[in-house]
Amino acid sequence: MAKTRTDVAAQSRTIIEDARKGIFSPLYLLMGDEPYYPDLVCQAIIDNCVDEFGKDFNEQICYGLDVTPEQVITAAREFPMMSDRRLIVVRDAQLMTGIEKLDVYCSNPLDTTVLVLLFRKAGLDRRKSLYKTLSKNAVVLDSPCLRDYEVAGWVSSFFASRGLNIDGNAAALMAESTGTDLGTIVAETDKICRNLPQGTSSVSVADVEKNVGVSKRFSVFELNKALSLHDAQSALRIAAYLGDSAKFAMPQAVSALFLQFNRILKYGALLSSVQRPSAEDKARALAGVPPFLYREYDTALRYYPPAKAAAVISLLCHYDYLGKGGDGGQATPGELLTELVAKILNI
Repeated sequence: MAKTRTDVAAQSRTIIEDARKGIFSPLYLLMGDEPYYPDLVCQAIIDNCVDEFGKDFNEQICYGLDVTPEQVITAAREFPMMSDRRLIVVRDAQLMTGIEKLDVYCSNPLDTTVLVLLFRKAGLDRRKSLYKTLSKNAVVLDSPCLRDYEVAGWVSSFFASRGLNIDGNAAALMAESTGTDLGTIVAETDKICRNLPQGTSSVSVADVEKNVGVSKRFSVFELNKALSLHDAQSALRIAAYLGDSAKFAMPQAVSALFLQFNRILKYGALLSSVQRPSAEDKARALAGVPPFLYREYDTALRYYPPAKAAAVISLLCHYDYLGKGGDGGQATPGELLTELVAKILNI
């Protein structure tokens, strides 16, 4: 079972607390698509593993691109000098050629060495022998990316950890402005905290608007959500942002919109035909959607009952043709997307 964001945060706190108490494992595997927690844990280990006096002799921080497995093993097998332990940190470990060769050492690590393998926005192949060895002998922290719908909740929890209460609308605005990168969220939170008047216990929408720049790399997820809630201002703004991106591709955008409105259509058909649909019925109609998001589809049906959802799907098929080189005239893909969104909002 995949770890939840709460699991990763709790595990990170435990590792950091242990490091501050001088409790270390001989091996750490820190990895995942979201680097915030692996970086945080790695820094806590560096800060606490070897005292300042012994760092010159007993601490080695290197990068996977610059070292070989043999060099890492040699360093790890050295005994500490006038210290209880040695620390070896390999940053960007995913770039190390032949990393599987570390399996020999990781099968029987020295108790006096702490070896940290830090993967940057990457992970270790779980099918390989090295991962299996580390899963038995190491502390393994795997940090997945935050999903778009999880951001506002994470923002609220993070502010609470700072002793601050953030208004729900302010958390949503911050989520929209920062995206899913936790490092960016933390940096913007720090900025807000520095600029709050002394004694302030809550964060408002005005505080976020004042301190957080709109750096969000919008995705079709936000566009789908804005359209489903019939939020015309947000939908048109997101469409313009996406359309200006050098990586924007109209067919992919239309495909994502089709998936969303097809779900709305199926869900509407279910509610029209079954008076009290079961959880299983809803799960089939909204395949791939977490149950706590079902309410968003209830809202979407107010704006897009089955007949309107079907009309949107028909419109999407037409714009799929235009986006793939059909008779779109001189319109750019970005202009087509904005035009499409405006028409959906007016159905």
